Formats: sequence, C-alpha cells, structure tokens
Amino acid sequence: MERETFVAALTQEGFTELVTVRRDAGALEDHAHPFEAKALILAGEIQIRTGGDERLYQIGDVLHLPANMTHAERYGPQGVTYLVGRK
Repeated sequence: MERETFVAALTQEGFTELVTVRRDAGALEDHAHPFEAKALILAGEIQIRTGGDERLYQIGDVLHLPANMTHAERYGPQGVTYLVGRK
C-alpha cells in the first residue's frame, strides 16, 4: 500500500495519532498496548506473533492489532521502520 493511501484510510477510520517508529534488529517478548494500532511497513520487516499464529510483514504490508492484544514482535536483520496510527 502507498503511504498517502494508508494515511487517508487511517484518517477515515478515526486514527488521530500518527507516529513513525524505527526498531533495530531484535525482539520484544509478549506485551500489549492500551491502544488499537494499524501500521504500514516502510523499510525492513517485522514478525508478529499472537497466540500460536506468527506472520511476517514486509515493505508495503499493513498490520493491525486491536487494543490490549498480547503479542510478540521480532525485527528483521536490518530492523524495521513503520508508520503507525493509534487510537
């Protein structure tokens, strides 16, 4: 997905806080956020594990996590950069 299309969709869906996040290679163990998050991968890659399911997201992919969903994150060898909307 293109950045402009993503930002327009976030706005229509009521996401008011937009943040660009950069993570180095590595991982975050199980945790949850008190906000809903929808992110567009701009560079690198990230794997998200929820329950027994794990999915790889790469450039152009969009990931969506509901508020308070426990998940783990693993960042690719070059890390990851993503634009995330929070609400």
